[in-house]
Parts: sequence; structure tokens; C-alpha cells
Amino acid sequence: MIVDDNINLCKTMSLIFNRKGYDVTIVNSGLEAIERVKTKSFDIIFMDIKMPVMYGVEAYKRIKKITDDVVVVMMTAYAVEDLVQEALNEGAYDVLYKPLDFDKVLGIIEKSKETRQGGFVLLVDDNPGVCTTLKNILDKKGHKVSIAHTGEEAIKKARKETFDIIFLDMNLPMKNGLETYLIINEINPKSVVILITGYLQEMSHLVQEALNIGAYTCLKKPLDIETMLMLVRDILKKNKMQDG
Repeated sequence: MIVDDNINLCKTMSLIFNRKGYDVTIVNSGLEAIERVKTKSFDIIFMDIKMPVMYGVEAYKRIKKITDDVVVVMMTAYAVEDLVQEALNEGAYDVLYKPLDFDKVLGIIEKSKETRQGGFVLLVDDNPGVCTTLKNILDKKGHKVSIAHTGEEAIKKARKETFDIIFLDMNLPMKNGLETYLIINEINPKSVVILITGYLQEMSHLVQEALNIGAYTCLKKPLDIETMLMLVRDILKKNKMQDG
């Protein structure tokens, strides 16, 4: 997300980022940035320090209260060293001075991607299209993703690897989601299992049984991607706190 009241700069940055394959959101005020963060997850935010109504540092402080899982880079064309230092003290990733050096900007994006720690996720669904779509989304968020199309395949993978999160379709051929979950839970009870189904009413008894014995939650298809990503982020954050 680009946050700047300079519309021309926003357009230029967006054009460059789009050409590099990044998904870009533009807002022109700190207040608007805060509202966007409430409804959408961002990997990195470029935030102008000096904007009307609300300075970027104040917007950054408020965004931190909503999510701390985002890299924030401050930008300024002014000699505002007190605000620069305040932003860095608050945890800003870096400060860029205008006019921007776009090679440096792109370098910061790549470097920030390396510092983000994703999770190890297993997608279990007999629909290859669903798996590919979700894998692409999670890959872009820095997660390592494995795919299984049957319960048996998921169990084999769970015996070889320890997954942080498993998305498990309940309506699988041969061995259904509940049967698969029971075995995986014995293999590694620390893996967080999120059930998914397009037949919530029909599968309700299986879903409820899995939830009763420890499955994290159940998401209905078609999945709300923002909800899915928020769950992944929250689970990994809790895991990190417990490990720490």
C-alpha cells in the first residue's frame, strides 16, 4: 500500500510496482490507510511522513495497534528528523528521502520479503484448481505450501513433515476429512487444522465432531481469502509467542 497525498508520486510508484508484479493499493491520507488495514492484509506499506490532517507517524502508530504483521517504510521530502527518529523508534523498517531512488525502493521490498517468516502449510483438497489458487496466494505471502489431493496423501505428508497449518477439505474421496484429521492429529497434534467445506449443512456432523476434538475452525467454500490470510497470520503469531 502506498500512502501519500502526492497523487503523481502514487501513480508513478504504482506503475513501477505493477510492472514488477506487485498488487498495489493507493490511499492519500493516514486515516484512509488505517481503514484499509482493518479490511485487507498488506505485506509492506510506504507511508509519507508529512500529510495533512494526520502525519504518517501517527497513522503508523494506529496501524500497529491493528496489525504488527506488516513492514512499514516511511517517506519524506522534508527535514523532519524528529519525526524520522520517532518513526524508527516505533519500529519503522526504513526511511526514504524524496525524490525516491526506485532501485533502492525495490531493493527494500525484496529485502523485507526475506525477513518475513512464513509458515509451513498443507492444502488438502481433491479439487486441483482450488489447491493451485490457494497455493499461489499463500506463496506470495511468504509461506511454504504443500498440496495433497486425498486423505491418504495428506497422512503420508504429515508423517514426513511437521506442518504449522493444515487446510483440510471435509469431502474427500475414500477417506473423508474427519477420518483424515483423526490420524493426522495422532501423528502431530501441534499442527493447527482448519476444516474447509462447500457442503456445510450436509457435513455438519463430521465438522462438529472434528471441532469437538481439536480442529481449529471450519471455513465455508468459496473461501473468503482475507479471512483465510488473517487466520494464518494469527495462528503463526500465537505459535511464535508460545515458542518464545
